Amino acid sequence: AYEIRNCDWSSDVCSSDLSPQTKIIVVTHANGVDILMEGAKDKSGTEYAPLVAALKSRGVRFEVCEITLRNRNLKKDQFTLDAEFTPSGVVRIADLQFKDKYAYIKP
Repeated sequence: AYEIRNCDWSSDVCSSDLSPQTKIIVVTHANGVDILMEGAKDKSGTEYAPLVAALKSRGVRFEVCEITLRNRNLKKDQFTLDAEFTPSGVVRIADLQFKDKYAYIKP
């Protein structure tokens, strides 16, 4: 799983120097969905949920790939309330890039 804290998103990505029009959508798939599961923790035992909730309160959206759910036999109720769901993470990323002109940034 990816570790959000390595990016220090709470201070860097969502700091006050961003334009108010900036929109951030985190699309997760494969093992990346793990950070949005209830009780998910990083290697040091710190829960992701408070950081995800803080980022969501600043307008960051978190989406989980439903194909990954099916492939890993996961259920939507295993995820935090801050998670939204998208039919295909890869297609969602492509749509955001090409239709909506988002930049793709991979940690």
